[in-house]
Amino acid sequence: MIDLEQYRIIVESSPNMIWRSNITTECDYFNKTWLDFTGRTFEQEYGFGWAEGVHPDDYNRCVDIYLSSFNKKERFEMDYRLKRYDGQYRWINDRGVPFNNKNGEFAGFIGSCMDITDKVEGQRLRYLAQNDVLCNTYNRQYSYQLLEDVFKQSREQKLPLTVLMIDIDEFKNINDRYGHAAGDNVLTGAAGVLRRNIRESDILGRYGGDEFIIGLVQAKLDKSLDVASRICSDIESAEMFAPDGTKIKISVSVGVKSLTDEQTLDELINNADKKLYEAKKEGKNQVKA
Repeated sequence: MIDLEQYRIIVESSPNMIWRSNITTECDYFNKTWLDFTGRTFEQEYGFGWAEGVHPDDYNRCVDIYLSSFNKKERFEMDYRLKRYDGQYRWINDRGVPFNNKNGEFAGFIGSCMDITDKVEGQRLRYLAQNDVLCNTYNRQYSYQLLEDVFKQSREQKLPLTVLMIDIDEFKNINDRYGHAAGDNVLTGAAGVLRRNIRESDILGRYGGDEFIIGLVQAKLDKSLDVASRICSDIESAEMFAPDGTKIKISVSVGVKSLTDEQTLDELINNADKKLYEAKKEGKNQVKA
């Protein structure tokens, strides 16, 4: 049977940062791993001293979760940034659970923390590699990669697939007249309309400066034309504004091509792009298929 001294040695030697709070919500124990991480003394961390190391942007959320869970006597898990001994903020995964004394009465919380910075940074870098941050869509490279997988599956299994190429009409004039910040507002607004008109299984990417690509997975031409027409209509009626509050009216042209005998994804995209060119040439703000 493990005695109290052995428990103390195990907790102090744990690779996890361990803390304990009492029924007043104040923290009254931090193991050596915690203190080594923060580079602070027990007296400095005692009570709510530990919260001094929480990143200012995470502070309110962190304390709110802790106090709310404490009042409800419910376990919690949260991620926040905590200052390390060298002044660098590191992402911490903190899990807390209520515990009872030997009489079965609530006695506070015990928590265990791990440094997950490498995991968080890896996820952030992967997100940046796959997404267009401004428009909150996939970027050109990643959307192409996803579409290529769908294209191969569609050809092999003879499943329908339709590609939409979408271009914002007169986008250069918007930038020239209202400024690039207004142009960014238009791009994000247009991307939002596109997202609302597709399914989770569909693929949306920013293909160029003011051009988007949509892969409508297992969608035949008639349904795809409905989506394209709805996009045109919703974009035209959407309210978009320059930073100074000036309302900006925009429209889009859409080229639509369903998979028939195309041998490559590039061929399918090029055929959709040709239809987009026709839509632009014949007056814009329309769909060509």
